[in-house]
Amino acid sequence: MPLPQEDFVYSKVQEPHHNRTKEILRSHPEIRQYIGKNPMTLAYTAGIVAVQVALAYFLREQSWWWVVGVAYFVGAFANHALFVMIHECAHNLVFQRKAPNIFVGLLANIPLIIPSSVSFQRYHLKHHAFQGVYELDADLPHRWEAKLVGHSFLGKALWLLFYPVFQGLRPYRLKEIAFLDKWILLNWLTQFSFDIAVYVWLGPKAFFYLLLSLFFSIGLHPLGARWIQRHYMMDGGEQETYSYYGALNTVAFNVGYHNEHHDFPSVPWNNLPKVKQLAPEAYDNLASHQSWTKLLFRFLFTREVSLFSRMVRNERGQVALNAEVKPDLDVIEQTQSSRQAVPA
Repeated sequence: MPLPQEDFVYSKVQEPHHNRTKEILRSHPEIRQYIGKNPMTLAYTAGIVAVQVALAYFLREQSWWWVVGVAYFVGAFANHALFVMIHECAHNLVFQRKAPNIFVGLLANIPLIIPSSVSFQRYHLKHHAFQGVYELDADLPHRWEAKLVGHSFLGKALWLLFYPVFQGLRPYRLKEIAFLDKWILLNWLTQFSFDIAVYVWLGPKAFFYLLLSLFFSIGLHPLGARWIQRHYMMDGGEQETYSYYGALNTVAFNVGYHNEHHDFPSVPWNNLPKVKQLAPEAYDNLASHQSWTKLLFRFLFTREVSLFSRMVRNERGQVALNAEVKPDLDVIEQTQSSRQAVPA
């Protein structure tokens, strides 16, 4: 058996998505019709927030067994969906202007207890721009984090259980990115005001229902495998981004289409399956996952897989630190400029 990996996998080339975007748009320019905004995301967000607040109200006087059970089997899915809505807002895929997207993200954040929507937007865009760059990609675990968790079932299970805590510590590693601004302060103000109101007016059971829903939605739960699915290299090789095509995409707003999203970050969630349908030759030959539950158990019980099963690189490319990397729009703009430059 191979020895457990004790360091990241290192790449000497840039992330793979920009070049694949070029190839796909060259073969399938009709994909451009799926780029745009989806204002209906606001309606879904408001509906899910209303459901979570209503459930917190209903559970305020129920037994703790009900609180934990509903959080695991219902609340986790609702909060996970709200994270997807925040993700859409991070890419400005709800409305044209930036501020309305931020406000939708603040709304989606309400049942999540911990203020994160604005900071997620900032760090997630850096993940797209500098995928695998240790100093700029908050999706990568700390080296000390990977060493602490190790290769055991217990270590990885505890890591998933407390994933929100570990994720919250990563931005401190990214020294080049400003940690505070007026939008983050607004996020904190609105979120903590809601948290206090829930605890005071609805009681501790309502508050802990929402908190448990948060931890289950991104932790030790089949949904937690989403964080493994995206970039953990389960089978060796050099592929560093993976999609999930299972049934839970229905309630997770197609967030499993992760290769498609990295290639076309300007395509909203409802159109991502159409990207795969139009360009099957680009995606069918890539390794992918069909079950988050199966992936969860593989991650937990396979000693050769650890937090070090990630690709890192020093190559930043010619990308400005404050750039909102959108390879699909960049390629379209370059193509249009080239056509205009050709004399009649």
